[in-house]
Amino acid sequence: MANKKVCVSFDYENDRRYYNILEAWNNNSSIDFHINDCTPSEIQSESVSKIKQVLSTKIGEANYMIAIIGKHSDDKHPDSDEIGYRNWQAYEIDKNAEKGNKLVVVKLDRSYDAPDEAFGQGAEWVNSFNLDDILKALNKLAG
Repeated sequence: MANKKVCVSFDYENDRRYYNILEAWNNNSSIDFHINDCTPSEIQSESVSKIKQVLSTKIGEANYMIAIIGKHSDDKHPDSDEIGYRNWQAYEIDKNAEKGNKLVVVKLDRSYDAPDEAFGQGAEWVNSFNLDDILKALNKLAG
């Protein structure tokens, strides 16, 4: 798989273990999974505007996004009015579309709801957290 600049959107509180698995695949030379991750480390700020700035910059550095959809991915965030979206994942997915980046939506369970922003933008949908399926989706988007 060619090296891709991938930003990963996920619910930090509930689904970061899946992000950690993506990182492990990326760092394992015996697995053909190579991404340049542009996901910022946990942002040390309470400022919504600062968080938006950092996320927008990182999304702008990518050309793909993997959105990991867990049980709480569509929950309303307490700061949703200030964010301007239902939650941070909705914001990230929308910014990804604005930048013209391609999207892979990985549902950890078929029953989990994805943010509305994930629909209608030509995303590849994967209904399990499986390396082969994620690779196929990324490669399909790459053409």
